[in-house]
Amino acid sequence: MSLAYLRYLAIALITLLLDQLSKWSALSNLQLGVPEPVLPFMNWLLLFNPGAAFSFLAEGSGWQRWFFTIIGLAACVYILWLLRKSLNDKMLCVSLSLILGGALGNVLDRVMYGAVVDFIDLYYSSWHWPAFNIADSAICIGAGLIIWGELRKSFGKSAQSH
Repeated sequence: MSLAYLRYLAIALITLLLDQLSKWSALSNLQLGVPEPVLPFMNWLLLFNPGAAFSFLAEGSGWQRWFFTIIGLAACVYILWLLRKSLNDKMLCVSLSLILGGALGNVLDRVMYGAVVDFIDLYYSSWHWPAFNIADSAICIGAGLIIWGELRKSFGKSAQSH
């Protein structure tokens, strides 16, 4: 295993640890469904999401726990393969590492609690964004970095071809 690959795995591990420590803190210090104001636009709010993003399929009878666990694990295996294959693209590898750490954090929640632990509640006036966690943030940042990196490559190529 190359040193570069190990570095990217370390980023994923740090992401996973930050996610799990923050969830442990939320579980230890917050009451389920009771908002704790933090900023004028943010609460800590402990919730459990048995579904996927934006509570997709949250109303299922429980089958979704294992369905999303299997999908999450399959995604992790695929990301590990992509990481190994893409070691020369640093931005892509950092992005994949963030997504890997986040995916593992949410898979671990599903196995341990049957649902993902969410605790960050952003809002404006009476409108609330769906609650989320550090793992969700890492996945979104990783996906955003992949899109940004691909756009940079795309525009760089088109500018050079003219």
